[in-house]
Amino acid sequence: MQAAACYLASQSFTMTSTTSTAAPLARKTAERQHWWWHFEVPTLLLAAALYMAWAALLWWHAAVPGWALFIIGGFLAQLHFSLQHESIHAMRHLPKWLRHAVVWPPLNLWLPYPFYNRGHSAHHVNFHLTHPERDNESAYHSAPAWEGYGPVWRWIYMANQTIAFRVVLGPFLRLWKLVRFEAGQVLSGNFSRLPTWLWHALSAAPVLYYVTAVCGMGFGEYLLYFVYPGMMLGSLRTFTEHRWADTPHERVAIVESNLLFGLLYLYNNLHHVHHRAPTMPWYEIPVYFRQNRAAVLAANGNFYYRGYGEIVRRHLLRPVFTPVHPTW
Repeated sequence: MQAAACYLASQSFTMTSTTSTAAPLARKTAERQHWWWHFEVPTLLLAAALYMAWAALLWWHAAVPGWALFIIGGFLAQLHFSLQHESIHAMRHLPKWLRHAVVWPPLNLWLPYPFYNRGHSAHHVNFHLTHPERDNESAYHSAPAWEGYGPVWRWIYMANQTIAFRVVLGPFLRLWKLVRFEAGQVLSGNFSRLPTWLWHALSAAPVLYYVTAVCGMGFGEYLLYFVYPGMMLGSLRTFTEHRWADTPHERVAIVESNLLFGLLYLYNNLHHVHHRAPTMPWYEIPVYFRQNRAAVLAANGNFYYRGYGEIVRRHLLRPVFTPVHPTW
């Protein structure tokens, strides 16, 4: 396979660029000529199915048991976040405005899409992966910062390296960090982010109108049955997808899970492949991994989990690593 040969040849290079790393893994041009794949129609159909399922679940929410509403609502909320991630990297043959419009409705409420877009794009400077200051998705802290924390915050950040804390309480920690950062920006005199928040509020208004006025679900119920479990599932995916290693290749994990979690995360659980080829559509990632499994695992130093069950068993109460960066 041409792509596989290109991948193996690429192993001698350092993974330092952002979206340009897709080049070694691009599909052959001939395979891309059909309009179905050229415009990534499967992603558009998935987005349409997601919005219909979300609307239907809300419409009939009173007939759904609370436990089922929690699971399905969380699944749909996280799937929408996965589609937002997809829109940042893929669908490159669609106009930018359409690519963003497909995922713009803020079903998760808490994070404006433009902020996620810019921040996550910075995360893909692979040389800086896990850097406490330059990688805004890093779970590490610099040694000087760690020394400045009190015992309570050190305990919190260490506990956040366990599945039990990260999944259950991690969403609240993430929201607290967001509020602290945004408040700090305003208090320092930086008001440049406020227009984005205003536009986000205007975008959330029709979402909440449908939830509360049309479907009769309370705002608190929506937070409980959709937003919170969606954040829990997001916390599970990001729990151990990165670790420090000398080479960027070995800082990115592979979690070989099942079809359900693959769809939920749009195969971002095969995270090393995604970082090597950010623009590769989600439905091509598992195909590529199956065909090049040995090469991928050799490239990332066998930073590998058989599934999320293994991660839970190993790190339910045991920290995955000490969150003090050993180098930066």
